[in-house]
Amino acid sequence: MTTGTLNRRQLLLSGAAVLAGGPLARAHNGTVHVAIENLAFVPTEVEVRVGETIEWTNNDRFAHTATVKGGWEVTIPPGTKATRVVTANDSVNYYCRFHPNMKGRIVTTA
Repeated sequence: MTTGTLNRRQLLLSGAAVLAGGPLARAHNGTVHVAIENLAFVPTEVEVRVGETIEWTNNDRFAHTATVKGGWEVTIPPGTKATRVVTANDSVNYYCRFHPNMKGRIVTTA
């Protein structure tokens, strides 16, 4: 095995580790951005403070939702953005009502 191959393999493994369980996304300028691509929320888990905004951008060709069971719901039509201002009770798991395998998590910090 050559050194170039080893470095490329290490890089690929590092990238896979980040995608599998990388650090939480944090708000920048008061807004956390979550993309919706290929039936997935990216990143899956976000960390925000009360009063900050989560913005979902739907890059898919069909509508999605960010739905909290027994709580709130945000509808995100294809090719658009939707937002929610985070409240104290927003440490929640959410999913897409139309595609229940799509799941995300919001972690609210002080």
